[in-house]
Amino acid sequence: MIADIRYKAFGDKVIFNNFKLEIPEGVTIAIEGPSGKGKTTLLRILSGLDKDFDGAIENMPKKPIILFQEDRLVETISLESNLLMVSDDKERINYLLKELRLDGELKNKISSFSGGMKRRAAILRALLADCDALFLDEPFKGLDGALKESVAALIRRENKGKTLILITHDRIEAELLNAELFINL
Repeated sequence: MIADIRYKAFGDKVIFNNFKLEIPEGVTIAIEGPSGKGKTTLLRILSGLDKDFDGAIENMPKKPIILFQEDRLVETISLESNLLMVSDDKERINYLLKELRLDGELKNKISSFSGGMKRRAAILRALLADCDALFLDEPFKGLDGALKESVAALIRRENKGKTLILITHDRIEAELLNAELFINL
């Protein structure tokens, strides 16, 4: 994927001016930087969600999946119903439920989950979806150290060979995902 973002602004605030980035296929890249520097905006442009910029993106993924900072689960329905929106592969669902320590929660409504459980449910749903690139915006928020490590290992295993783009404030999280390229905004 090649990003040539000549200009992107929100009102008077210029976010990108003559920004270029090349992301080889199948690579894990970490985009780092302080709040307000354009990390999430870049993710939205690279994934095709934001087309309101001057420039072009070449070789955009055909089936990107985005894990947003917000969990974006349907709170009023069960975890199972949330997962069935993206996959009906029961064997895979059960495997990932166990790996993410959510087994036994399938029939429970998302509204009854803790923040960390919701985050793991959102990760689970993203991992179930068929994709050629996974975009992760602060994926580990709300997870403790040991859980971060096991979730990162699962993401690495489940996305081997796919392009993975991580937005983070934390270099350790990028290292947990074995990021090969680091972009500092």
